[in-house]
Amino acid sequence: MEIHHFEQGWVTPVASYLLSVLGSLLGLMCASRLRAARTRGGRAWWLSLSAVALGGTGIWTMHFVAMLGFGVVGTPIRYDPGMTASSAALAIVAVGAGMLVVFGGERARTLRLLGGGLLAGLGVAGMHYVGMEGVHLNGEILYDATKVTASVIIAVVAATAALWLTATVRRPAAIAAAALVMGVAVNGMHFTGMSAMSVRAGAPDGSPSGVTATSLLIPIGLAAVFAILGLVSALMAVPTDEDREAAIYPASRPRRGASAPAPEPHPVFGGTPGSAPAPGAPRGEGRIPQPRRSSLGDASWTYRDRTPRQ
Repeated sequence: MEIHHFEQGWVTPVASYLLSVLGSLLGLMCASRLRAARTRGGRAWWLSLSAVALGGTGIWTMHFVAMLGFGVVGTPIRYDPGMTASSAALAIVAVGAGMLVVFGGERARTLRLLGGGLLAGLGVAGMHYVGMEGVHLNGEILYDATKVTASVIIAVVAATAALWLTATVRRPAAIAAAALVMGVAVNGMHFTGMSAMSVRAGAPDGSPSGVTATSLLIPIGLAAVFAILGLVSALMAVPTDEDREAAIYPASRPRRGASAPAPEPHPVFGGTPGSAPAPGAPRGEGRIPQPRRSSLGDASWTYRDRTPRQ
């Protein structure tokens, strides 16, 4: 049967790419807060938010929006709500588990990155095919093994790169660039997996079980909007390191009108601070260095003789 992946034109692929970039951007920003967190509760909080941003918004929501452009000539398409929700949970849990492996310790960082990337990548690929298992139509969905393998490899590589970026990027420009690249990788994995499928015609009569994509669009859209707003609010509510430094700096400066602290007495050479030189001591033993400004503005030093004249 003839398959279309862009029934709505370029609206769905563009929207899915923008969602994947937005989710990746929020996920990377949450990951930067995760690296700066000093308590176990703070690390768990930011890891969970980053998993929701990357797995939920950046990967799964992108997958669903891209599926709005999916159609098969000659049959209606319905979705199983339970399988659809399960695929969303799988994406979030897989990304969270991969991040937990990467950020779970300081030893063997390379092995942690590879293990976390493999775990997250397999979970993301599983999310795609679990979601496709919830697609019902009048026909049988078949897959090309070579393209399925390619989509799984892309998912593992993309997940590994995403986890490496969450552990390394810090500057805003680098985070934005990384989000753009991650958007390309996520969409590449999705459309590679979609190209692996074909549909064999089944019974032409009857309507497949499930709900339409339009029926799921409203609750999923609302969930995505609230998730994005919640992530943005969480990021804005917690001060960054620059904010903390800016708050500390004014407090460290002396207030206007406050008296300056009295300078400590300079020690007399050869004695204790404030003590007079011993009788008969050679001149210069009791001299104290005194600052003097030259005509060039630099500070030079002279000595004031504190030794009593004979």
